[in-house]
Amino acid sequence: MLLAKVVGTVVASAKSEKTEGLKMLLLQPLDLEGQPKGAYVVAFDAVGAGEGEIVLYVTGSSARQTPATEGRPADATIFAIVDTWDVGGIVKYLKRAEYASSGLTNGAET
Repeated sequence: MLLAKVVGTVVASAKSEKTEGLKMLLLQPLDLEGQPKGAYVVAFDAVGAGEGEIVLYVTGSSARQTPATEGRPADATIFAIVDTWDVGGIVKYLKRAEYASSGLTNGAET
């Protein structure tokens, strides 16, 4: 499982029939501090993620293990939208829209 930020969408009018109906998103992988790392990734979206959200994605054969991608030619698939993560008890990310009223801040970035 890998962390990434959704930074855009990918539209392809000519594509395999097996990928019809799947939304493709452009991801920027992140390190544990929430900083960009590595090359961009195009992934199928199995959970309804949107631009700006932090997500978990998988690659390789695991990308074909969601109901949306089973039996399809997927090499990267988003399977979760992240609400929060911490490292060593320090919150590194907190999805503001979900937790704004909870009082949790702890230095979290969005």
